[in-house]
Amino acid sequence: MKVAIVGGTGPEGAGLAVRWALTGHSVVIGSRDAARARATAAELGGRAKSASIIGMTNRDAAAAGEVVVLTLPATSLAAALPEVKDGCRGKVVVSTVVPLTFGGGRLFTPPPAGSAAEEAQRLLGPEAKVVAAFHHIAAHELVSGQPLDCDLLLCGDDPAAKATVAELGQSLGLRVLDVGPLANAGPLEGITALLATINRRYKIKNAGVRITGLLG
Repeated sequence: MKVAIVGGTGPEGAGLAVRWALTGHSVVIGSRDAARARATAAELGGRAKSASIIGMTNRDAAAAGEVVVLTLPATSLAAALPEVKDGCRGKVVVSTVVPLTFGGGRLFTPPPAGSAAEEAQRLLGPEAKVVAAFHHIAAHELVSGQPLDCDLLLCGDDPAAKATVAELGQSLGLRVLDVGPLANAGPLEGITALLATINRRYKIKNAGVRITGLLG
């Protein structure tokens, strides 16, 4: 699968890029700055030897990818998504975005749409098939190279799109659980705020989510 990561020069995007490249997917790193995207792709390619990782602008990356993954800050969605809207038409778009505000009274600060994923759907239009997923895997866990010890929770309104994202999650060794429609993205994203609080309170870095009571 050819996966384009919009905002892929950050830690989360880079970690996902290396993991997917090592499992045989082709990865396109996107950035506002094409030179930065190419430099990041070259550096990641050195860590994932013989893997396919290239760099482009966000616009070109979205156009090139079969699946588009958003690893942008929540505050950047309004500026970044209009320029990739055409490239996302008819495609699965994975939102990993969590609207967190550090240093204030409320850590989880969703937009009026209810969640970053729903905001992405609004900005990209109905032709994009937005699925919310990969929020609860910390960047340092992705880059560690160690097995990921958590479940992948995802939600969205298009069953085929969710199946595609489930395939991407399973390729990373994750058990994938469908938690319903995109309207559930707010609670799903909010779990990240709880995990961040747990990490801080108990002085750990790898709090994760695993659902009990299910076989397999």
